[in-house]
Amino acid sequence: MKRSVQFMLAAFSAALIAGPALAEFPERNIENIYPWAPGATMAASQVIADAMGQELGVNISVVSTPGAGGVKAFETANSRPADGYTLYDGYVAPLVIQPMRGNAKWSYKDFVPLWSATSNSFAIAVRPDDDRFKDVTDLLEYAKAHPGDLRYSPGVAGGLPHMVGAKVLQVSDAPAQLVPYPEIDQAIRDMRGGILDFMITNPGVYNINKEDMRILAVLSTLPDSSKTYDGAPLIGEFGIDMGMKNLSPMGWNWWLVKKGTPEDVVAKLRDAMGKVMNSEAVQSKLLGMGYVPTLFAPEQYDEIVGPVAEELQSAIDALAWEQDQLKAK
Repeated sequence: MKRSVQFMLAAFSAALIAGPALAEFPERNIENIYPWAPGATMAASQVIADAMGQELGVNISVVSTPGAGGVKAFETANSRPADGYTLYDGYVAPLVIQPMRGNAKWSYKDFVPLWSATSNSFAIAVRPDDDRFKDVTDLLEYAKAHPGDLRYSPGVAGGLPHMVGAKVLQVSDAPAQLVPYPEIDQAIRDMRGGILDFMITNPGVYNINKEDMRILAVLSTLPDSSKTYDGAPLIGEFGIDMGMKNLSPMGWNWWLVKKGTPEDVVAKLRDAMGKVMNSEAVQSKLLGMGYVPTLFAPEQYDEIVGPVAEELQSAIDALAWEQDQLKAK
């Protein structure tokens, strides 16, 4: 009887030890914590999540968690265990810009990268019937010869489109008068009406308003960015070096997990996301939505994200340059 009890206890102990070892990640659904309100960018993340969920055999939901320029989403993800069941939708604002501005206590080095996801490049647009500027060189030369005479809008002042637009104007020594709007739709209306001479747009806005704008240059060094503007030329084709490359002059996201996530779990997530991001079907769907699959692998994370802060600082400095130029006019 005693030996029987000992055998049962030994078997029970072995089951307890073996149980967790037999469990394979993922056993349940996964959440991607997305930092903005629902919209086109969230839909792009859901495309990736759906395909990645199929690879892993579970559902991956994209959970909108807006607030504080993306900081709330990261704080929400930070409060969860490092078990791979919570993913950070690591957009440039909460990952790089907010820490730069002292609004967050983390840096990009505090997270474990999966794969880069998509980029959302900006472009300089004019009215289709504006025959003053054959190309972006004409526009910038005019702005240089007539400082502050041209009026433009990136939508909201101080945001990433404004930073990138101001950087292009700065390197060309071509100041223009900023006209900010709370909503970029107002900028389109005023450019159409002749109040604005040009604007800084994005693929989503372009796709809806193609009849009201002509793209002079795409502000990106990534060749596929041109595809989201129907083949419009990249800024570098005009011999203009923005001083910003790869992900720096655009909106982008890199999917991440919390430090301390088990290596085997990270490996499974990376494998699944790598297959998804390199799928022609997924790439085609994202490009059709106006988002360029960036295809940077986990081992490129430091190389690609590291320089972004430095290059974005130069774009922030361009905002100050713009103000100084307009004051001096």
